[in-house]
Amino acid sequence: MKTSDFYYELPKELIAQTPLSERSASRLLVYDRDRKEITDTVFSKIGDYLRRGDVLVRNTTRVIPARLIGTRAETGGMMEFLLLRRQEGDVWDCLCKPAKRAKAGLVYRVSPELSVIVLGDTGSEGGKRVRLDYNGIFEEVLDRAGQTPLPPYITAKLEDKRRYQTVYAREDGSAAAPTAGLHFTNELFARLADKGVEVADLLLHVGLGTFRPVSAENIEEHHMHSEYYEVTEACAEKINRAKSLGGRVVCVGTTSVRTLESVADDGGVVRAKNGFTDIFITPGYRFKAVDALITNFHLPESTLLMLVSALCSREEILRIYAHAVSERYRFFSFGDAMLIL
Repeated sequence: MKTSDFYYELPKELIAQTPLSERSASRLLVYDRDRKEITDTVFSKIGDYLRRGDVLVRNTTRVIPARLIGTRAETGGMMEFLLLRRQEGDVWDCLCKPAKRAKAGLVYRVSPELSVIVLGDTGSEGGKRVRLDYNGIFEEVLDRAGQTPLPPYITAKLEDKRRYQTVYAREDGSAAAPTAGLHFTNELFARLADKGVEVADLLLHVGLGTFRPVSAENIEEHHMHSEYYEVTEACAEKINRAKSLGGRVVCVGTTSVRTLESVADDGGVVRAKNGFTDIFITPGYRFKAVDALITNFHLPESTLLMLVSALCSREEILRIYAHAVSERYRFFSFGDAMLIL
């Protein structure tokens, strides 16, 4: 398959620039794969499509203020750093812009208490390894000096940075939010629990792959960067128990899908595990653990659109997206949601 097979036309005005005032007030497109039916509703009614015994699988990663703007004392030259993965201690892999000017040994001052020292290249385009030099508690220093790294298609200022976090975010480490979870509120989770829908939490820190477009003409030639994940015994047991009793595994977002499919065996049994995954899911993939997906609407020709297409077909997804465009759904990170059953 070619990357261009996953292109669709999207009017610019449908790219959501800001979140809605109420998280669960987003619209929800429900797609029934058996009937090939599309239903338009609102996210607060998602419980109408979930059953007692289903399990929602959430990614509890938390976005860190990973965008740092540094200045060289000698020249006044500026450099943007996007922290992606902590290696050890205060050494990080990051994206730099303009990367060609980020030479090993150069020091960039971000704030009076934080500097970035360039160590060298990582081997990926725009990638650098750096060491952070700071005074104080790292998380507090980063929170004061860093900025929330919003995707490049969002140009509006985010007034409340908590809106780029899920309400259940716990573990620091992501360069981007698992945005399908942004629609949930604690009140909505409480209503789902009353209905008998369970929740299982796992972790995947969203990294470079989120920002890297597919440049290969044939999708088989694209290489995904690896991202760190954790699946606990408690999470695996809850998912396996739900499946054994006839419940559905409903992933909240593509990061949950990629994590589960990385740890499930061929029989669909989920194993407790941690490590790094570079799984790339495209049409033709046979899902082992995932039954349904809650997701946002993704960029044309993106790996996320390819993953979603694997749940039904490229043709069906493009038909669904054409419907979403015609019905004026809001797209991408702060946009509306889709439930594929």
